[in-house]
Formats: sequence, C-alpha cells, structure tokens
Amino acid sequence: MKNKIRVVLVDSDKEQLRSMEQYFSSHAVINVVKKFSDGLEAVNYIKTYPNRFDVLVMDLLLQNKDGLSIIKEMRSNKIKKDIIILTGYNSLDIIKQVSMYNINYFMLKPFDLKDLENQIMNLNIRQTNIIDKNKQLQSEISALLHSLGIPSHVKGYEYIREGIGLMYNDPSMLGAITKEMYPEIADKYNTTSSRVERAIRHAIEISWDRGDYDLMEEVFGHSVDYDRARPTNSEFIATLTDKLRLETKL
Repeated sequence: MKNKIRVVLVDSDKEQLRSMEQYFSSHAVINVVKKFSDGLEAVNYIKTYPNRFDVLVMDLLLQNKDGLSIIKEMRSNKIKKDIIILTGYNSLDIIKQVSMYNINYFMLKPFDLKDLENQIMNLNIRQTNIIDKNKQLQSEISALLHSLGIPSHVKGYEYIREGIGLMYNDPSMLGAITKEMYPEIADKYNTTSSRVERAIRHAIEISWDRGDYDLMEEVFGHSVDYDRARPTNSEFIATLTDKLRLETKL
C-alpha cells in the first residue's frame, strides 16, 4: 500500500468540503491535496496536474461546470483516476449516465464520513492489487518475448509488451489495434502510430529469424502458417495474449 492516498475533493457545499477536509486532516493514509467548490476550477487543476492525485471525490451539481462534464473531460484527456461520486439526487437516470464512465462508487447524501473513508481505503487496496498483478504480467510477457528471440533493446519489444498488456486487460483491443492500441502506445512513448506499427513489424521479423523453431511452432502453429509467412502484428500480439491468458492466473 502506498504511503499516502492523495485525494481531491469537489463539492458545491462549502461546509461539506470543510467537514471532509477536517476529518482527513490527521489521517495516516488519506491526504487531501486540494478542494474545490467550483467545477471549472476543479477541472482546470485536474487537467493541469493529473499526476498530483489518486482519487477524486466529487459532487455532480457544481458551479460553472457539472460533475458529469468534468468526468467527460477527464476521459477525453485520458486521465484515469478512481472516482467516488457524491450526490443528493437518487436518480436512476443520472446514475446510469455517470455509470457509463466506470465510476468506482456512488454515495448518496447525507453520508457518514467513516463510510467515505472506508471506500477510499478499499480503492487503494484494489489499486495496489492491480499494480502487483500488472507487474507480474509484465514479467511474464518479458520472459515470453525473450524466449521468442526478441532483444529488449529494440523499440518493438517495448511496444509489443505494451500492446499485449493492453489486450490482456481489454480484449476489445483485438478489433481496434490501429485505431486505439497504436495511438495509445504512441502517446505513451511520445512517437507516432506508424512508427509503432513499423517497430513491432521489425521486432516480429527478428523473432521469426532468430527464435527457436520448436517454440515458434508450438506458439503459432495453430494460428498462422509458420512455414508460409510471418504473423501480422495483430496475429502476433493476439496469439501471445491468448497464451498468457491460458497459462497465467492473474
């Protein structure tokens, strides 16, 4: 578990803000880094300093920019944070709209601050488990790529490892490699989608020339014609992802 869980509070009720900030002021783990009653001020901070907080605790009804608009801007800017929604409206329609954005938890006002504390702590435990599983997955991917003859110093190695991780966690990536996977990898490594595609292709060529024949036949024999042609980028990544899903229990 991380030493501190950094929380941003956003609520139009200034008294509620003060109560939450005071409650967590001496907390051993939860640290309130910022609080806002104005939605526009909140989203400007979130977009400017996305790495300065871990959890967003937010009311939906705010001045100048409502909570749903803030969540949409976060998603469009690829800011992925745990979000707890506070609301005084028990409306199924509102909950349905916000749920489309994978909100972690809803709390109906009025609520007990102890319950809010428990939810934030539960998010941190879950996030820690995800981090540990991702580390294990990355280790499994690295071992597999090395066994297939791809040296870690080539760019395509990093991109393939990232791509397998993305597809492992989101199977829908299989049908969106060009439109979603390449751009996401390119954004992370500050390059272009076309360079990501070429680097992965180059790494596969190295693997096909240098890899162990028996292992390649074992891994790819049922998905591509090993003797006829190298697999496409999508075939290569999808096949390795499926192999990891079958062999690992993460």
